Amino acid sequence: MENFFGILKQEMFHGVTLNSYAHLEKEIKSDIRWYNEERNKTKLNGLSPVEYRLQTA
Repeated sequence: MENFFGILKQEMFHGVTLNSYAHLEKEIKSDIRWYNEERNKTKLNGLSPVEYRLQTA
């Protein structure tokens, strides 16, 4: 969880201007989806967390 928030702060907020709370919420939801569904992790044999869970279930 700490790793996720570190990545969120480093990648999402760098150079981004947020105009409203709704914009912030949209960006966070988008990053959570990307982190879980698209981001490949070396520790998970190059799979995203969702792909890894589906493969091991």
